[in-house]
Amino acid sequence: MSRVCSVCGKGKLSGNLVSHSNRKTPKLYNANLQKVSVKDAKGNVSKEYVCTKCLKAGKVERA
Repeated sequence: MSRVCSVCGKGKLSGNLVSHSNRKTPKLYNANLQKVSVKDAKGNVSKEYVCTKCLKAGKVERA
């Protein structure tokens, strides 16, 4: 199971760390994901990764 939000699909972002001398090294930025018990439309409960923005917006019904 990959660390991707099950609601919006948010995952890892890649970018560069840039030093004062303008040297660039690769860097991965992880999304703020939480493993949460989620209830779907039928009432089934499963554990899924959900980003905190989706949790705050109420896009998920927690079990």
